[in-house]
Formats: sequence, C-alpha cells, structure tokens
Amino acid sequence: MKLLLAPMEGLLDHTLRDMLTRLGGVDLCVSEFIRVTNTVLPRRAFIRVAPELLNNSRTPAGVPVRVQLLGSDPICLADNAAALAELNPYGIDLNFGCPAKTVNQHRGGAVLLDEPELVGQIVAAVRRAVPAHIPVSAKMRLGYNDDSRAEDCAQAIEAAGASDLVVHARTKAHGYRPPAYWDRIADLRQHVRLPMVANGEIWTVADALRCREVTGCERLMIGRGMVADPGLALAIARHDAAVGGVAGDLAGGAAFTAKMAPGQSVAWSQIVGLMRLFWVGISQRVAPRHRAGRLKQWLNYMRRVYPEAQQAFDQLRLVHDAKLIENWLSQQSNASAP
Repeated sequence: MKLLLAPMEGLLDHTLRDMLTRLGGVDLCVSEFIRVTNTVLPRRAFIRVAPELLNNSRTPAGVPVRVQLLGSDPICLADNAAALAELNPYGIDLNFGCPAKTVNQHRGGAVLLDEPELVGQIVAAVRRAVPAHIPVSAKMRLGYNDDSRAEDCAQAIEAAGASDLVVHARTKAHGYRPPAYWDRIADLRQHVRLPMVANGEIWTVADALRCREVTGCERLMIGRGMVADPGLALAIARHDAAVGGVAGDLAGGAAFTAKMAPGQSVAWSQIVGLMRLFWVGISQRVAPRHRAGRLKQWLNYMRRVYPEAQQAFDQLRLVHDAKLIENWLSQQSNASAP
C-alpha cells in the first residue's frame, strides 16, 4: 500500500509536512493549494508554499512533494503550471475538491465539479503546458451538491491526460461529516482506468485496511488522520510489512514500541520532540502572537489519540505568550527524556 499525505489549507503546511514525514511510512506529499487568478505568479509565490522546491521537491526526510494549483481559467492555470515546471516539482496537482465557501464563490475547488467539461479543459491545458516527465494529477470530491456527475468528472480528468486521480469520498455538501462513501470510489474505478487514490475518514490502521478493501485502491491519501496520529502512516506500513513478511525495520521502528498506549502509533516522547522542532520551524516565519495558535491547532487534533495532548491543550488553551510556550516545551522535553 502506498500512502500520500494530504494537503490541508491553513494547517498542513511545509513545517508540519516536515514533522510528519520524519516518522516514516509516507510515500508522497501534496502541498496546500496555490491560488491562481489572472496573472502568472512569481517564483517566490511557489516557493513560499512549497519550499521543498529548493530541495529537489522533497521534504528534509526525502519524501517527494507535488505542488497543488487551484483556479478555474485553463489558460492562466497552464501558464502558471509552466512557470512552476521551471522549478522542477515532483509533480503538479490540480484542486477540484476544496469545499471552502470563499474558494467556491470565486469559482475554485469543488464548485467546478458541476462543470466536467471545464475540469477536463483545465487538466488538458496544464498537461500540454508541462514537460512530459512531470506528472499532472488531480484531486476531486464526489461532487458539489450531489455525486451525480462524479463519473463524468473522473472520465474528463482521465481523457485530459492526468497521471492519477485522488478522490475524496464526499461531496462539498457533505463537508467533513462522516461517513466517507468509499463505495463510490469503487464505482468510479469501473468507469476509468486512471490510477486512483482513495481519501476520506482514514483515522486508524483498521480504517486504511477497510478503505482498501472497499475501494480496491492500493494507494490512500490521509490528512486529518495523520495530523491526529503522526505515526499512522508508519503503523500502516509496518502492518503491511508484517503481513507481507518483509524483513528488517522501517524508519523510526526502533522507537515505535517504546512506552505506547493502545491505539497510539508512536510514543508521546517522540511527539514532544516533533513539537519542539515544529515550534522552531514556525518561529522562523510566524509572528510571535500567532505561534501559540499554530501549536494548539495541532494539539487539538492529537487530543483524539493522545491523553497527553488533551492535558497539554487544557494547560495551554489560554496561553498566547511565545516565551511561555517555549518554557512549557522545555519542561515537556525534560519530563519525557529517558
């Protein structure tokens, strides 16, 4: 099974991508979207969202990163894709899945799924504008208000020459409410031969196995599940390795079994180490008054898996001073040291 780390606007940026790929198990990342409107963006705009472009389009751990574009004008998207291609990204992804109201109101993201013809025109224009060795992929939901045109959109993306397709198994109207309709991905696979990646409601190893069984997809994309449980991809990879009889240990495996509670993929002591690195990363580019919010945003997700994250969130909920956060992180590191 191949595992992709999903883009999450406002949360899963390059700093968090760095943290999550350090643990192992992730095969490919997709950046958060870069909005394209009516001009060709400068080089710095692409690098700001995906600084991995300066590292051979890979995270510090060596995991490749595709850069995602969002827009509705085929010509403008093609021109920007050509400019992005000069930075030699590992691939270019096109966003047809964002459910955000402001994005949809400006004719971007999931709203385009009501126009399969336009979706196909966008993919075709970008494919023509980008050198053949650079993959052009797409990410879509099942639809906007309903899934009646899901097959049309998938077929349009395939016909336009996309290399592969990620399907988030919900419509825009569904938002992020469970369940994810994995069976509809299986339906789509009956209509296209395009390699497909299943996405949505994968929080545990059991979820991943069930999603693979229902959809028939050997590639899964995980977003919130990885943020909540940073070792989830590693746990899935270790499961597959064990089932397949693969000898040896995966990256991070030595600490994998250390002091873990049931349901946790990596020990809290490792999470504390990642949080300290995360804090260093955001401190280099985020204003002091916003840094605490970024850390608490991550802790808020991890409360789902780690009781320690719940305790930390409760302790820091009203703390906004960056120095106090730094002191707390130092205390946590000392407490979790062997």
